[in-house]
Amino acid sequence: MPARTEIDFLCSMTVRRSVVVSYHPVIEGDVNLILADRSIGEEDIYWLRRAKAVILPQGCRPELYFTALRYCPNVFPDYRARFLYPGKTGQIRLFRLLGVPHPKSRIFGSLSLCPKWFWRGLEYPVVVKSSWGGEGSNVYLLKSPDDADKILEELYRMERAGWPGFLVQDYVEAEGRDLRVVVVGHEFFCYWRVGRSETEFRYNLACGSRIEYPADRREVISAYNLVSYLVRRTGINLAGFDIIFSQKDLERRNPLFLEINYFFGRTGLGGNQKYYEILQRAVDRWLSSIP
Repeated sequence: MPARTEIDFLCSMTVRRSVVVSYHPVIEGDVNLILADRSIGEEDIYWLRRAKAVILPQGCRPELYFTALRYCPNVFPDYRARFLYPGKTGQIRLFRLLGVPHPKSRIFGSLSLCPKWFWRGLEYPVVVKSSWGGEGSNVYLLKSPDDADKILEELYRMERAGWPGFLVQDYVEAEGRDLRVVVVGHEFFCYWRVGRSETEFRYNLACGSRIEYPADRREVISAYNLVSYLVRRTGINLAGFDIIFSQKDLERRNPLFLEINYFFGRTGLGGNQKYYEILQRAVDRWLSSIP
């Protein structure tokens, strides 16, 4: 985040902060702006200096987030963790920093940092994930070292296109499902994403999974406690967390983080309209907490 200059400080002291500025296409403020593909300009700075609060879209770029934070202390959503620990490899670093449970993972910033002998020393199967992509894309199950060559070619193409980094993760048998925990403001919502079979390792709806709502409170409570801890430590207030339970965990007391989704599907929440109702409620509550 750029350092604040003395001029910025003086401007923030002399300009009355009285408006809510929204860059969100649905959630309205006193002043409504859309950045889209354009660069931040003088009009943006003018209103950000006068903002008592700023509301950003899920598609917010780092440039907009840190500029908003530079001029206004009250920004929703809180995307510090998203941009300071970017991609799936960044999320593993965040999990390690906070000491939260997750499948054993090896992260690589580039293919050049991964020696060829690495693939011979693994205990298979393993899951390989590009640091970038969603809805189950760029995620692969490797059952032997011989499977690596084709995956490495794809990772190489992504790296050449400007999307470097990947992780190799122990495969955890989780009965073909994961628990999506969505955090919107102070509210939590849970639902299972159930794969097409118990051997399915991708639980995204785009991969053919279906939604089921939890019946076992032990799983929900365990996952809620884990996500609540991470949320308290990071300030994340808009994201979907993917949680699995190993099928060996019969008591369902040891949930594992898979990843954090700052873009997430809304079907399990009841669709777009229901999601925006929940989001509006969260924003209203957040605004009411600002002095």
